[in-house]
Amino acid sequence: MNVVASLPRKLVEVTNLKKHFPIHSGLFSRISGQVYAVDGVSFEIRRGETLGLVGESGCGKSTVGRTLLKLLEPTDGTIRVDGQDITRLEGDALLPYRRRMQMIYQDPYASLNPRMSAGEIVGEPLIIHDIGTPAERRERVAGLFERVGLRPEAMLSYPHEFSGGQRQRIGIARALALSPDLIVGDEPVSALDVSIQAQIINLLMDLQDELKLSYLFVAHDLAVVEHISHRVAVMYLGRIVEMTDRKSLFEMPLHPYTEALLSAVPIPKSAARKRKRMILKGDVPSPINPPSGCHFHARCPYAMPRCRTDVPQLSEVRPGHFASCHLHDNGVTFPLRPAS
Repeated sequence: MNVVASLPRKLVEVTNLKKHFPIHSGLFSRISGQVYAVDGVSFEIRRGETLGLVGESGCGKSTVGRTLLKLLEPTDGTIRVDGQDITRLEGDALLPYRRRMQMIYQDPYASLNPRMSAGEIVGEPLIIHDIGTPAERRERVAGLFERVGLRPEAMLSYPHEFSGGQRQRIGIARALALSPDLIVGDEPVSALDVSIQAQIINLLMDLQDELKLSYLFVAHDLAVVEHISHRVAVMYLGRIVEMTDRKSLFEMPLHPYTEALLSAVPIPKSAARKRKRMILKGDVPSPINPPSGCHFHARCPYAMPRCRTDVPQLSEVRPGHFASCHLHDNGVTFPLRPAS
């Protein structure tokens, strides 16, 4: 049997995506520099798959999600949905793809309009896309409320009357209103209590199984990412440095930055005695003036002279396991320690 042919088909394919923000200064607001927020990112998401995107704050994770949805216009690169290039589409031409890709935001209160009832918030996408009659929209919204664990009577309440977890359920219901194929979760549980986080994660997983959804799950909590993701991509300063399935990433990381992230994950005291902690030196460089060569070389304990000048490419070191590190060149096995 052809293993590749048996895999679900690609829903989204991103190639060399870049998003640079100009810096304006002076009396005439001339462009004096760029913020290299996303600097050449490539990945794919298959139908029914969750790709976790992790990294430190400010590494460009959220910008990748917003650029993928065309909430931000890419500086360079291509975005394909079901093989169709949507990178330069605008207006009415982009509208069908807007329906197919939705977002769940990080702050479950700031993302909801306080002047609208919960039912109006969830039903607004249906109005914008002119779907159904008013009665059909109300029925659809009531069904969505039940599906995310809220009573239909709550449709008349306003955002301030709900708890944080309930507000995020409203945000999920809004994202589901147009029956999308892809949902980008921009740290959707980071603002919630731990007990509520588990409920929301389980809800997202149930919805994925039921509706065959694909997720790009942006997060910095590796424990959450390990629970929900099929594959994980690790970002550092605008670039993806490692990408593989969750089991391989957590058992045998192939990039020193991933190793450092995993060594910082809290574990039981008995296990912590057996694990050597990897503490990075220095601070994360500025995305305005990133280091030459490998962006991570100034903090990397394995850095070589060529790391300062040559940009490492994201290459397949092991089957399905990609890493961006010069130590893997010419088939050399990276001597990283297991994560546990």
